[in-house]
Order: sequence, then C-alpha cells, then structure tokens
Amino acid sequence: MELLLVLLACCAWGLQALESVSLGENTPFEGSTNYTIMNVGDFAKPGCPTHCGDLKVPYPFGIISNENEDRNCSFNSGFAITCNTSTNPPKAFVQKGNIRIFNISDQELRISNVMAEKCYDQSGFEYKGFSAYTNLAGTPYTFSDSNVFTVVGCDDYGQIYQAGDDYDLPKGCSTTCRDAEEVREGECLGTGCCQVSVNFLKYFDVYLSSYNNHTIKNTTSFDPCGYAFFGEKDKFNFGGLSDLKDAAFKNRTKAAVPIVLDWVIVENKTCAQADQDPHSFACRYNNSHCSDADKISGGYRCSCDEGYEGNPYLSPGCRDIDECADPAKNDCKMDCNNTQGNYTCSCPHGYDGDGRKSGSGCVAKSSKFPLNKFILGMTFGFTSLIVAINWLYCIFKKRKHSQLREKFFHQNGGLLLKQQSISKEGNSVESTKIFTHVELKKATNNYAADRILGQGGHGVVFKGILPDQRVVAIKRSKVMDKSEIHQFINEMVILTQVNHRNVVKLLGCCLECEVPLLVYEFVSNGTLYDHIHSIDGGMSWLSWENRLRIAAESSGALAYLHSAASIPVIHRDVKLANILLDDHHVAKISDFGASRLVSLDKNQVTTLVQGTLGYLDPEYFHTGQLTDKSDVYSFGVVLAELLTGSKPICTERSPKDVNLATYFITSLDENRIFQILEPRVVKEGTIDQLETAAQLVKRCLSLNGEERPTMKEVTMELEGLRNFNKHPWVNKHGHEETESLIGITEAQRSDLYEIQLSSYNNNIVHDSEQYSSGTASLLLPSSSPR
Repeated sequence: MELLLVLLACCAWGLQALESVSLGENTPFEGSTNYTIMNVGDFAKPGCPTHCGDLKVPYPFGIISNENEDRNCSFNSGFAITCNTSTNPPKAFVQKGNIRIFNISDQELRISNVMAEKCYDQSGFEYKGFSAYTNLAGTPYTFSDSNVFTVVGCDDYGQIYQAGDDYDLPKGCSTTCRDAEEVREGECLGTGCCQVSVNFLKYFDVYLSSYNNHTIKNTTSFDPCGYAFFGEKDKFNFGGLSDLKDAAFKNRTKAAVPIVLDWVIVENKTCAQADQDPHSFACRYNNSHCSDADKISGGYRCSCDEGYEGNPYLSPGCRDIDECADPAKNDCKMDCNNTQGNYTCSCPHGYDGDGRKSGSGCVAKSSKFPLNKFILGMTFGFTSLIVAINWLYCIFKKRKHSQLREKFFHQNGGLLLKQQSISKEGNSVESTKIFTHVELKKATNNYAADRILGQGGHGVVFKGILPDQRVVAIKRSKVMDKSEIHQFINEMVILTQVNHRNVVKLLGCCLECEVPLLVYEFVSNGTLYDHIHSIDGGMSWLSWENRLRIAAESSGALAYLHSAASIPVIHRDVKLANILLDDHHVAKISDFGASRLVSLDKNQVTTLVQGTLGYLDPEYFHTGQLTDKSDVYSFGVVLAELLTGSKPICTERSPKDVNLATYFITSLDENRIFQILEPRVVKEGTIDQLETAAQLVKRCLSLNGEERPTMKEVTMELEGLRNFNKHPWVNKHGHEETESLIGITEAQRSDLYEIQLSSYNNNIVHDSEQYSSGTASLLLPSSSPR
C-alpha cells in the first residue's frame, strides 16, 4: 500500500510539473505592439529571405540584395526592402532609401520619424534650427489617418505642408505658456503642447518658428527648445515640464513615435478594375478576396476568406484552418468535425445535445446497467484519492520550504534588521523594505541568464521587474561570513538612509535565501568604464564638459558619504566600473560590497586590504589603515582615466609606465602632460583648465594621505572648472542628426548623439552668417537645419 501511495504521488507531481510549462513570448520592437500578423515561414517567395533581423518580411514585400536581385522577391519594386546587415541587429529600409521600417502588417507599415527643432539662449539667439520632411513619391505607401501633427514648446508655432509642384495651404497649431506652473502633463491643448489632425498622402514638410525666441518671462529657463513632428498619435503622451526640460526629448521621441503608412497593391485601381486583367490581378489565388482601399488615391489589397489562413498573394492561395486542432478556435464540447472554411460539433454515442459550449452541450443519456454507476463511482473515488495525496504532498513541501526560509532569515540577521528598523522609526527616512524570495525570483524570471547585468568579486547583479512595474537591480552575494552578519545589517540600514541623487539607492533586501539578496534602483545606461573605454576602440562620445560634470557629480557623492551621512562611509572600491550613468547620463556611485562604516569618533579603520589593482591606495596597502583619503587616491585614478582615456593598468606602455598613476605624474613632472591627454579633451578644454585638472590629479595621487585634498575640496575644484567651462566666451556647437542615403561613419559622432550627413543640408553658421544649401532627394526623410 505504501508503494502504491508513493507511485501515485510521483504521478501527481509529474502532472503538476507539466502544467507549469508555458510558451515563451516574443518581445516586440522598442516596446511597441508587434503588428506583424503573417506567418512568413510559409509566405515568402521560395528562395527569398524571410527576415531582416527581428523583422518578418512577408510577400508582397521582399528583401533585395546582390544575391537575389534577379529572383523578384517582391511584388514589384515599390515593395522592395533593403536589409542593412552591417548593423547588429540588421535594419530594414524602404526600397534603397533611408526610411527605416519597424513593423509590417497586412495593411500598415511603421517607419522612422523626423523632427523639426529650434533652440534659443537666454538672449533670444537661435543657436540651433532644423526643419523636417518625408517624401513617399514612387512608392505604394500613403500616410495613415492615425498620424497627427504635434508642436511642443512654450513660445512656438508649427506648420505642416502637403507640397507638390505648388504649396497648398498649411495646417498647424501654436503653443504658449504664461509660466512653468501652467504646463500640465498629459494635456496637449495649446499650453506647452498642441496637436492637429492632417490628411496628407505622399509628402509633408514641417516648419517651426517662435513668437519671441523664448525670451518672454525667461522661457528658456525651463523650455530652451521647441519641436514639431508628424507621427502616430497613440504613441505620444506629453510629459509636461519634464519633456520641455529634457535635452534628450528629440531622440527619445523619434525612437518611440513612428510614422504610420497605409499600403496597397496597386494605386488608382479598384478591385473591379484590376480583375479585368486576370494575369496581373493580385487576388486571383484560391480562397482569397479583394478589398478596395478607402484612400483618395485608390488601390486594393487581398485577404483570406473567413475560415482560411495563409498568404493571399502567393500560389496556391489561402489554406483551410483546422479549427478542431485548436480548442480556442472552436465551440465544441466534445466531438469536433473540421470542414472547408468551417467546422461542426456533435456528441458521441450515449449523449444528447448540440455539442456546443455556448449551446446545450452534451448530456449523458440515462444508464441502463448498474455496472456503469459502479465504474463511475470507482473512477470518482480513485480521482479523489490522487487529489488528496497530491494535496498532502504539497502541504508538506510548502511547510518544509517555509521552515527553510525562516532558518535563512534568522541566519542572515533578519531579527537584527527588524530591531535596527524599529530603533530608527523616528527618522524621516523610510524603513528597509524586506522582499520575499518568491517576489525576487519572479522579478528575475528565476534568475535567468539573460537577466544578468554584471558580475563582480562580491556577487552577481540581475535585472528585475517588480509587480508595480518598477525596474530594479538585484544583487545576489556569492558568500556570507556569519561573523560579519551584524556589520552587514548595520551597513545595509545605513545605506538605505543615504539619500543623494548621485548614489545608487538601496531599496531593500531579501534574507530568506542561503545568501542575502540586495535590491537597488536600476541605472540603465551602463558603467562609466564602458563609455570611456569603448569596446570598438573608437573615441569616447564624452566631451570635456560632460567629463567635468560626471567627475563633479561622483566626487560630490563621495564627499557626501565621507562627511554628510549619518555615519561616515568609506567606499573602498572607487573605480570607473562602479560609476553608473542613468538615462540622462547622470553619474551614480554603486557597489558598496567592500564599503566600511567609520565611527564618528575615529578617522581611520584597520581592516583587511581590499580594492582593485590600479586604483588601490599604496598607503592603505602597506599599513592596512583605511581612511577617507584612500577613496581620494582611487578617485584621482578615475580623474586620470577621464583626462587620458587610458586604463589604470596597461601592459602596452613601457614597464615603468604600466601603472597610470605613475605614468600621469611622471608625464606632468616632465612637462609632457598634453601628449598623454585624450585628443578630444585637449581640443575642447583650455590650457588653464587642463593644467588645473592635472595638478588636482597629482594631489589626489600623493603617496602621503595627509597631503591629499578631501573629497569636498576635490568637488569644489571640479565645480570651479565647470563654471569656467560655462562662461559665455566658451564656444558651443549645436549638431543634429539627419538621415541620409549615404550611410554613417564612426568619425561622424557628436557629444551624445550621432551626426549623420545628408544630401539635404543647410547648416547655420552664426559666426560668419553664411549658409550653404543642397537639393532635396526623393524618398528622403530628414531633419535639416533651416
């Protein structure tokens, strides 16, 4: 009997495990809806590519290349798609132009957007100006009615033209703001944002102007730029002041708001007209029908008949759907019989009814033999026994897991954490959030490998999504020494009270695992190391001004930890890899796995030496005495990396110059410091700035800790250099991304965004008041200077 129970329990457990398996989900492009509805595995022409990167390309569309140009992979040249495989992932473009395609459906395309922009300084001087247009001439595409014209700004009016040989009357709207408080998030009614519907077919041209160059009531203080663009209405939601102040608004909006196009097989022909020529008629295959387009330009599209699926544009046409093979597609209670284009329901022998779930279903007829009742009773009893055994097993397993979680909670200092939280309830800082293991396991998709953000000496960091859709970083420690539990809990409570915009916020922890899990705010733009030491070996995008800002933000955060936190914190592992950048490239200090707290009555701590080679303070390495000046030394190495673009340890240099700190100080003492600085830094910084910065690095790297400045003094000097950089006489250059048919090179990089050259280009040259212009090309969306 015991053996039978064990076997039944195993069977029940196996069934339960199978039920937990689920199908994976496809992630749509850039968070948008996946509009591609065709199964292109069956619907591309034989021998033709079916994908360009993640984009499915169904016939009548077709990818053209040197290998398949003679295969006629598309219905005609209007549906040709170029796949640029030099990017990762590959990108698809309309015909051989530069209009990028994001999605393809049976009626629409979503393509890349363009945007007009004008920016002003506080005196009303326009230092940046661009218009935008898109031309669909020679294609089977027209602009969809789901697009809308939008103007964003507080002193701007925009106009959009449908232009051909002669300009038509434009559509447009204007925006004004009395003050910043008048702007409302989500409202696009003329205050900060306005929208107007337009009905254009093939071409539009956007112009943007300002009433007072943003000088009324100091508009430039919260709205330096105005924008105008044409795109999908449902994809844009006005963010209020945050959009007006956001320097990245243009690129962010272009990435999130596509232009929607309608497409037809042949323009200027209805279904009845096209059917007159059976050989060229696209809807001639089996089980398909033709539908007229509702646009002024006419045209038609093909679709499968109801009950059929497939590609109506390819032979042999659409095939019958087997509704019986998919319970979600039929309404049958028991027996399903597939027919061409439909299905029927029936009941097996011994049952009455129409066989439909929405109808009378199938009802068993009265049994004539008592044996049937006996069999039914035995089946019910056996099923109940299996359910009961499975229920008891689940309760036992759940209790065992609960006991194990409680054990780990106590082992990892959970009670001590609660006591610490209770003792700090009088503080204004919120108490430590304690997450459950189930919450974090679900947030990381069971700690999937594709959720790993990074790995270090202290643990692995995963990307997690909490139930309230907050994105967080979850750090799972590698080991936990029981003797350090008290210190771990104390440091965690202190770090939850650190409230500084340039320090990664510790949100909470999970203690019911074998090793603790820490939950931090998610910082999306990677480490400063990735941006300084680019993987492809090219020059970093960071300008001198941005390097100064990031350095000042980082030193300010360290100064706060050293002198303004409730209990001073020494980071002990300051390096580029532990400085993160958020969406707006704001610096945030991270990874406090090696940090130590310092009592208010002490200025140093004797501890086991920890740190990263190349950043480690020599004095701390020799004496084991950790002070806040140890962080200053490490930060000096960070400053040297920002100035030179070199790594702290580089074996490609001569043996005596392998260490960047030694190499930097030697070069400074020998008056050849400008030879080792990064060319962009030398180009953009003044001699006084660079010499002052180099001397600051030298003082930070002093072998005697007492001769080093404090982090507060470092921050003040960096802020002084930043203020010098912001003087009116310092040159500032505005650049703009333009989309072109001739491609992009790595040399065409601006400070934060790509500079792409176009055959349509009117550059503003304010110093000489000279303008150069070119001729617009067909099939060329562009944001070009006006």
